[in-house]
Amino acid sequence: MPIALARLLDAKLFLIFARIVLTFVFWGAGLGKLIDFQGGAAEMAYFGLEPAGPVNALVVATLLVGSALVILDRHAWLGCGMLAVFTALTIPLVHHFWSMNGEEALAHFHTAAEHVTVIGALMVMAILSRRTSPKAVRAGASGPAFADGRTG
Repeated sequence: MPIALARLLDAKLFLIFARIVLTFVFWGAGLGKLIDFQGGAAEMAYFGLEPAGPVNALVVATLLVGSALVILDRHAWLGCGMLAVFTALTIPLVHHFWSMNGEEALAHFHTAAEHVTVIGALMVMAILSRRTSPKAVRAGASGPAFADGRTG
């Protein structure tokens, strides 16, 4: 690997940037639903999620808090989990392609597949956060600390 690329990948600022980019879809949507709260509530009602106002508030909180936990690397595992569960729930609630036909079904299938990929990326971020945590680093330079006390 070229040294310049290795330095970029090792840079703390690049990791922070990666966290911001990874969560963009979530905090962007959360801010949008917060700024246009009535529009967010209307979207919830459109998908049959009632009571729409409180559901929108819960969605906004989930998206913004989950994103902040990941970006700030404070209980990032929890933020990744919140965002992954939210993303997984959108598949049966919004993107239920198996109950649709034609182009609509295909479009929702592709969106569901993308959601599975985002869930995988959040899983990788949770793993990376654990492995780069101060506790894991203190456990030894040979690698991360595991729940059973192993490193490596």
